[in-house]
Amino acid sequence: MPSLTRIQRYYLYYTGSFLAFVAGLAVLEEHGMPPRWIGYAFLFFTIFMYAAIGIVSRTSDVSEYYVAGRRIPAFFNGMATGADWMSAASFIGLAGTLYLSGFQGLAYVIGWTGGFVLVALLLAPYLRRFGEYTIPDFLGARYGGNAIRIVAVCAAILASFVYVVAQIYGVGVITSRFVSLQFEIGVFVGLAGILVCSFLGGMRAVTWTQVAQYLVLIVAYITPVAILSFSVTGNPVPQLVYGEVLSEVRSLEDKIFQQPEEAQVRKLFSERADLYAQKIIQLPQSLALEREQLSLDINKLKASDAQMKDIVALERQRRELPHDPDQAKARWESAMFAAGERAKPPVHHSEAFPTTNPDEKLAQQINFLALVFCLTVGTASLPHLLMRYYTTPTVGEARDSVFWSLLFILLLYITAPAYAVFAKHEVLSHLVEIPITQLPSWVAAWSKVGLVNIEDINRDGILQLAELALNPDVIVLATPEIAGMPFVVSGLVAAGALAAALSTADGLLLTITGALSHDVYYRIFRPDASTQRRLVISKSLLLLVAVLAATVAAQKPGTILSMVAWAFSIAGSAFFPALVLGIFWNRANKQGALAGMLVGLAVAIYYIVRVEFDSIPWLAITGIQMEPWFHVHSTSAGIFGVASGFLTILIVSLLTPASGSKSLDFLERIRRTSAGEQQ
Repeated sequence: MPSLTRIQRYYLYYTGSFLAFVAGLAVLEEHGMPPRWIGYAFLFFTIFMYAAIGIVSRTSDVSEYYVAGRRIPAFFNGMATGADWMSAASFIGLAGTLYLSGFQGLAYVIGWTGGFVLVALLLAPYLRRFGEYTIPDFLGARYGGNAIRIVAVCAAILASFVYVVAQIYGVGVITSRFVSLQFEIGVFVGLAGILVCSFLGGMRAVTWTQVAQYLVLIVAYITPVAILSFSVTGNPVPQLVYGEVLSEVRSLEDKIFQQPEEAQVRKLFSERADLYAQKIIQLPQSLALEREQLSLDINKLKASDAQMKDIVALERQRRELPHDPDQAKARWESAMFAAGERAKPPVHHSEAFPTTNPDEKLAQQINFLALVFCLTVGTASLPHLLMRYYTTPTVGEARDSVFWSLLFILLLYITAPAYAVFAKHEVLSHLVEIPITQLPSWVAAWSKVGLVNIEDINRDGILQLAELALNPDVIVLATPEIAGMPFVVSGLVAAGALAAALSTADGLLLTITGALSHDVYYRIFRPDASTQRRLVISKSLLLLVAVLAATVAAQKPGTILSMVAWAFSIAGSAFFPALVLGIFWNRANKQGALAGMLVGLAVAIYYIVRVEFDSIPWLAITGIQMEPWFHVHSTSAGIFGVASGFLTILIVSLLTPASGSKSLDFLERIRRTSAGEQQ
């Protein structure tokens, strides 16, 4: 048996220490340690460990800061890439999406896996053979000129910024629930952990921290579902009993869906949606009438000597009314859509495209395939992932690290569907159809965070399925509590989710600041800048961007998975056509690539904004929402952006002069395999 290397021994000790730490907390919980203190212990211990690794790995060398000195072995680069990839969206959002949407959620698993296949076949070897530091570096060298470099920088910043906001939002959710911090404060507490690693040591510190974070997050993800699997089936390997539990879920769904109370509740929500629709049509009179009616009701209560609490409740309701018709429209539309969602007929978890309407079925199939496509090309275009293949010693190791990345990521992907099914089994078995007064404490705790909503709309005191609204971001974090596991397991899951969010945020922030400091400041404005000056600029920008991202995340702009999907569409639209055609088509030129990147990016952003938002308050823009093209959701905007990008590059490149000898020499260099190069 070969002896372990020094770095392997370090991480073996680290893993053993972490498992001992978890076991110690489990013992302390048995002896009465409060849950809040368990949450604090997980939060501060893990952030302390990551900070320690970041401090030990600190560097002032440019090559170490941007590409870890190109000395990361394939195995560890694969593990770091896995952590970089398994963001808050993968860890928190994937199982939740599978819980809520069943079969349709598999688009994320298929798309993300397919993306890594594209990286291995089309991009990783060529990027490593090129060397340098960033994706704008590659595009600038291939096509020439600063214009394309600037466009690439803007696209990298935009995609990475949207992605990092999602990660910091996830940190806020975790800290607000498990250490009882206000959401906005939790966002900035988590930000401190991100900054320690990326600020001090760049890619070197981020890489070795991500290896540590991967070990935490994979243990945290697998442990609760393994415990739950053993509890339900007697088998601790959930992937093996997935089908059995799915059949039980189907039987539970059949029983619950047939209850008359369920039909009654959905009818009441449908009536509420219709009521809001009427109020929106009748604006502004409906708003004035509602305010007037509440005033009359308050006066009647005061005259009848009613209880003060009833008067106060109506007065609060009047105060919370929208201030003007525009605000009323926005608020009532949101309430109308929420009620409409609850009013929809129930759907079996295993049903692929649950509708009898041919048009609706076609729309669902289109969206499934569109999302798979966008996630595939987005994965192959994300700058923070592609940068990882600059860090390996050889081209062969870059290719091998893609294999290891897939292996480490698959451990989570093959567990996520089982996670969703087991969580649904617990909800249907132990939560639905019980008295609301007997609901477990976790329901109230997550309601305070805003991720669980219960409304007894039929006032029977019993929780029907339609009266329970779960945000997809809560499923993984709450499953240990749903299943009645010790709080130490919940704390472990929170630590894993935190590791996932922090690991991805580190890489994204480094991508943004690298693009600004290296591709803009150094390459364009100050090519004579000293190493020290470049690093000072990079670290200053990192701090600024991190604080800005945390500020945006504190506004709760959307669910984690939707924000991540937008980032993928933006990245794929901007980069994928230019990268692929730039490597495999000699005729692609600077004019074509520049036009293609601008058009692809513009189309994707235009589609996301017009489909997803009706107004942009800070720009004083209202009434901009449009119907989707071909029923495609905003999360799949990249299908139009990528197609536009490819078409534009092809047309413009053929209509303009071919690239010069410098570009052709570049292509020959990255395609050529030297005799001594590892394959």
